[in-house]
Formats: sequence, structure tokens, C-alpha cells
Amino acid sequence: MVTVKRFLTPLLFISMLGLSLHAEETPLRQMVSLYKKGYYKKACNVGLRYFEKYKKNNDFVMLYGFSCLHADYIDRLAVPLTALRYTPTERKNATYFATILLQKKMLYQKLLDGLDLSTVRLPVTDHVISIVFDLIVHRNYEKKRGVYFLTDPNRSGKSYKLYLESHKRGPHMIVEEIVDGKTVKIHRYW
Repeated sequence: MVTVKRFLTPLLFISMLGLSLHAEETPLRQMVSLYKKGYYKKACNVGLRYFEKYKKNNDFVMLYGFSCLHADYIDRLAVPLTALRYTPTERKNATYFATILLQKKMLYQKLLDGLDLSTVRLPVTDHVISIVFDLIVHRNYEKKRGVYFLTDPNRSGKSYKLYLESHKRGPHMIVEEIVDGKTVKIHRYW
């Protein structure tokens, strides 16, 4: 099993960015500020709005990708991953984003169409989608009425629920993170 990790952790990456920014309020500076405050959706939206203008700025593109990732806007990773190709760090982050995007799409297809994932081998990352994907592939789950209850053998007291929820514009994939029997975070994906 191959493990993919980001070359730079987002916080280290953000702190390095802070050293190189100019005093005026640029979209990059705005994204850094929002990211540091935990406003990932807002930072992702700024990245989307200004992507065309800053798509050659690797700091901007990587921050856009990590912001969208933390905001659970997984489908938006397709845009920055295509621009990250010039340096080893960019390529590693592009692989990280592509892995999570593919795993999300395959989990969604499993829930809707019954796709068999037991023979699929993809890299494993530290993202919740990747962890759930790996648990499904290795059949570390119990299925009851369309809900997958996944137990993580590597994290004591940690489990997940994976299921579909109906919405007007189509079903959403839900991942619940559970610690010691209590839901601590709910991720919604479309």
C-alpha cells in the first residue's frame, strides 16, 4: 500500500507564505488570512474567483486547493491540481488532491451503483475520505439499511458512518466522524 502525504503541512505552508506577502490586500493575502482563521469556505471561494488571474502563482494555487479541501469542496480540487505541475512540491500536492478526488468519486459510485471496491488499490492519505475509502476497500465495515458503519483498527475509539442523504439536486454522500460513540464532525459531499 502506497501512502501519499503532502510535501508541506498546510500550517507550515501558510506560515512560509506570510513571510513573502506584500502589505497590500491581495487575493493571496486575503486567502492566507481567511485560512489562518479557519474560514476555509471563504478562502476557497476567493481562490475560485481569482483563479484565472493567479493560476501561475503556485502559492495561490496550493492555498486554493488546501482551502477547498478543508472546506469539503472536494470537486473543486480538480481545478488547482491541473495547475500544480512545475515543481516537486506542486506535483506531490496535485497527487494528494487527485487521490482524494478519485476516492470521493468512487465512494459516491459505490453508494449509488454498488461499485465493488475490493480490488481497487489507491494511495492512502490522512484525509477522512481516504481513510473511509481504505476501510471500505479492506471491508472493515458492517452495512445496515444502506449505511456503512466503519471501524478504524488503527485509531482506538474512532469510527465512521457512510451513507446517502436525499436532496433536491441529487443525493449527497455523508461521512460522519465518530469518537467514543459520539459524532464529532459531519462531512457532506455531492
